[in-house]
Amino acid sequence: MGTYRIVGRGASEIAADVEDAVARGSLQPGDQLPAMRALAGQLGVNPNTVAAAYRTLRERGVITTDGRRGSRVRSRPVTTPRESIGVDISPGVRDLAGGNPDPRLLPPLAPVLAALGTPGVPVMYGAAGVEEHLRAAATAELAADHVPDGPLAVTSGALDAVERVLAARLRPGDAVAVEDPGWGSLLDLLSALNLRTLPVALDDDGPLPDAVAAALRAGARALVVTARAQNPTGAAVGEARARDLRAVLAHHRDVLLIEDDHGHGIVDLPLYPIAGATDHWAFVRSGAKALGPDLRVAHLTGDPTTVDRVAGRQRLGPGWVSHLLQRAVAQLSGARTGAAASYRARRAALVTELAAHGVRAHGRSGLNVWVPVGDETGTVSRLLAAGYAVAPGARFRIDSAPAVRITVSGLSVAEVPEVAEAVAAACRLPPAHRRG
Repeated sequence: MGTYRIVGRGASEIAADVEDAVARGSLQPGDQLPAMRALAGQLGVNPNTVAAAYRTLRERGVITTDGRRGSRVRSRPVTTPRESIGVDISPGVRDLAGGNPDPRLLPPLAPVLAALGTPGVPVMYGAAGVEEHLRAAATAELAADHVPDGPLAVTSGALDAVERVLAARLRPGDAVAVEDPGWGSLLDLLSALNLRTLPVALDDDGPLPDAVAAALRAGARALVVTARAQNPTGAAVGEARARDLRAVLAHHRDVLLIEDDHGHGIVDLPLYPIAGATDHWAFVRSGAKALGPDLRVAHLTGDPTTVDRVAGRQRLGPGWVSHLLQRAVAQLSGARTGAAASYRARRAALVTELAAHGVRAHGRSGLNVWVPVGDETGTVSRLLAAGYAVAPGARFRIDSAPAVRITVSGLSVAEVPEVAEAVAAACRLPPAHRRG
């Protein structure tokens, strides 16, 4: 911890001082904090005061505590998002790291928003949380996909929905089973909520049933599953895998199941939901990738108690998501942009070309292709030198092996052979590292 001396008399003052020191850099990631009794003696306060301060810091994601090993500043504080683990994209470098959809495949919003701005009665305080047109469209689509019937809520994007469901059901310190590799923003969120992560391995069909069972036996209170377009691997839960996962969850009815279908609209694979396999569940659907991220509208259904808690807490904060935006999403629902077929063609072309170069890759659905590599940092650096920026797998991994994520939305099929050749060259170890 160097020479920094913590100050404060009350628990809130001590916690604020440590948090400020971390923000200023006076305390560095990994620094050991004084033992509670030692710090209490130094400050002339009761050890319980220091214990309360440390508990607050843990809940805020500033420190971690590991029994006799004591407390340390997090190696990567929750205020540092995983997206910051990346590369500086210089002029002239192709950005294949961003994860955004192709703007050319998004429907035009101007005509829809212009039409919405003129008619109707203004929405006032106390209005329903779900706009009637979106309710009708969402209910019909969910029923067509065999998602169990349940009440509906609308949130500001899929991650907002996931956060609200977790907060409605879990407490700080609870364990959540998550896909590994998985969505970096979700991993950041879990850390910020002071929830423990239990990694679950997956393949192209989604989470492995044995890995899910092991995480649940280890005490996971919740399981988060990506239905389709899994970020970063492109996995999609197939019919047999959904059946196997439901069988595992049948023995853990009290677990909170969150199913994320953020790929709706950009995937042409059928949905095989596992929603309803437990007593507490939520199915989240977002059209951000298909309609445009700035719409910030997602909807969820689930068991009545969970959805009621989410809607009730939302009423105390933002109140509702703009009915104008909800109605825009309802009008754009089912828009035929050709996105799913276009992304499928780009992914398939890249995976096939990489295979021709002897490089294994994954990309069953969505915007990305996941390429396992032996040297993650070296591969990213070599691709940068070749003019391509890709996302390092460290953004998405917990215990899984090194890899890089390539977003295909900025590529045309004609460009794929050149990109695949560069990726294959970057994946090869430099001659000095080859075994003779």
